[in-house]
Amino acid sequence: MDKQKNEVIQFIVSLLNNIFTHLKNALTALSSYFTRQDPERELNKPQDGKPPRQWQFGRIALFALLLIMLLSLLDTAHDLQGDEIPYSQFLNDVKTAKIDKAVVTERYISGTLKAESTDKEGQHFTTVPLWQNDLAEMLQENKVEYVVRSGDNWLSTLIFSWIVPILIFVGIWSWIMSRTAGMQRGFLNLGNKAHIHPDSLPKITFDDVAGADSAKQELKESIDFLKEPEKIQKLGGHMPKGVLLVGPPGTGKTLLARAVSGEAAVPFFNISGSEFIELFVGIGAARVRELFEQARNKAPCIIFIDELDAIGRARGGPVMMGGHDEREQTLNQLLTEMDGFDTSVGVVVMAATNRPEILDKALLRAGRFDRQIVVDKPDLQDRIEILKLHTKPMTLAEDIDINVIARRTPGLVGADLANIANEAAIIATRLSHDKIGMDDFEAAIDRIMAGPEKKNRALNSEEKRRVAYHEAGHALVAEHVPTGQPVHKISIIPRGVSSLGFTLQLPVEEKFLSTEFELKDQIAILLGGRIAEEIVLGSVSTGAQNDLEKASEIARNMVCSLGMSKKMGALTYGKRQQLQFLDTEVSEYRNYSDATARLIDTEIIALIEDAETRAREIITANRPALEKLALVLQEKEVINREDMKALFAGE
Repeated sequence: MDKQKNEVIQFIVSLLNNIFTHLKNALTALSSYFTRQDPERELNKPQDGKPPRQWQFGRIALFALLLIMLLSLLDTAHDLQGDEIPYSQFLNDVKTAKIDKAVVTERYISGTLKAESTDKEGQHFTTVPLWQNDLAEMLQENKVEYVVRSGDNWLSTLIFSWIVPILIFVGIWSWIMSRTAGMQRGFLNLGNKAHIHPDSLPKITFDDVAGADSAKQELKESIDFLKEPEKIQKLGGHMPKGVLLVGPPGTGKTLLARAVSGEAAVPFFNISGSEFIELFVGIGAARVRELFEQARNKAPCIIFIDELDAIGRARGGPVMMGGHDEREQTLNQLLTEMDGFDTSVGVVVMAATNRPEILDKALLRAGRFDRQIVVDKPDLQDRIEILKLHTKPMTLAEDIDINVIARRTPGLVGADLANIANEAAIIATRLSHDKIGMDDFEAAIDRIMAGPEKKNRALNSEEKRRVAYHEAGHALVAEHVPTGQPVHKISIIPRGVSSLGFTLQLPVEEKFLSTEFELKDQIAILLGGRIAEEIVLGSVSTGAQNDLEKASEIARNMVCSLGMSKKMGALTYGKRQQLQFLDTEVSEYRNYSDATARLIDTEIIALIEDAETRAREIITANRPALEKLALVLQEKEVINREDMKALFAGE
């Protein structure tokens, strides 16, 4: 009997050891999860270093639940003491009056044997029954004292029937919400989403921002205010509450804001305008209040709202429930907060947008975002500085000329230039080059500006000949018109969606104005390809469609918008409105008579015919050069300026 008790005790002890080992591992994992470093949680961490009260309560509840489960297991183990015997032996023992006491449950029968029926006094047994209706009568006839139980104690029923399923459901729900909503920020992800850049991250300064000198000069005032606010306060002035960075995408607005934070060495709160908008109305306004409250506690600091137009659209029209109402409430709260905080606390609100024309006027009035800084596309010198910055960590060949690369990329922004530098490194790696050469950069620029090569789109011999004469006609006219820019490269390799070739001209210098003669020369260059096809091949093709569209647009602008027609005079015809800030897309409606419209059409046709005549004269006079250039193009497919000059010189 003692041996059996010792075996049962050893079994329970080993079971408890395993349970406590698993619980220890689980608690260690939970502790590491709840105590992981989170910049947002650090804001609300108590000053005494103790864990928040909600985490203390959670741990106490967890330990209480584990204790109840252990007690339930011990109670069940106590009921299951003894050796398991066959059910048939149990029935025989009942019939022979060997059973002293019995406990009958739904799952098992346990009890003790009479002392005279075994050599061990009060031997315990357990068996799994095969239920039958006359079992109770049999026990009664043989005078066996028995007790009927439900099989499970109330603790087991409570835990395994109610608590455990609820915990499993809550755990699965929390996991799904954490996976779909990102980081844990409360139930349904309704907490604040401001990203606080910790001090451990590398600081970005103005040295990391190439170009944009005028924008950096204006932003230095914000830095001086954050570092030494007493300078301007001594004179009775104050720093503008809001600074709005305006410019096309990719010009470095967010990078400039982070550079201001790095120069001033203050905390930087970064959040996108779309992150204020949530499913429930009122969440965006609550996030705005919480954001400004955190900023006041961290002052001096910078709040940066990217894509301000997501919440700052102009209000108007009927008020509708849903997303529109939520956006307006968020905007109203932002306006209130910017009016409410004192400029002396050292909180600077910065925002960025590429669509300032749709912003609410209340945002742009004095006292809010009253200082607007335009971050425009970089000019030639800025592009040189940006390329030097992005190519600094790269292994470059000796033939790299940053000035040529910068001249080849007019109109591109900083993000495009960074992409070109990275694409050049990828191409050099693909070709197993030890260093990144000029050819790699040329291929990267062609890929970014004209699209990737369509190697699977093979032109037949007739199409290849026609494209070669077309591009040679562009290049020949560009070299002979008075204001034509030098031809840098000619290619008849299909690229992009519909381009079968291109002629690339390299600007000699950065220009912001175009004269009447320069525009006429551009029209002649655009028509040169179509004229070359007509002269040599006797017909034109659909390849000149884009050229005709551009030539027609230039001619219409000269007549209707630029006053470059003597018959039409120095007037503008048709009201044109820009659809977006810093965008080329415009809408137009007529404000002139039908007679004027006919005269406009006559002048536009005259400009096109004059340019067509000039292009025809140039190509006819230089027909041998055109034939040579087209023949070499069909063989090599790509010709650069040096090869073209040597070809014209007869080398």
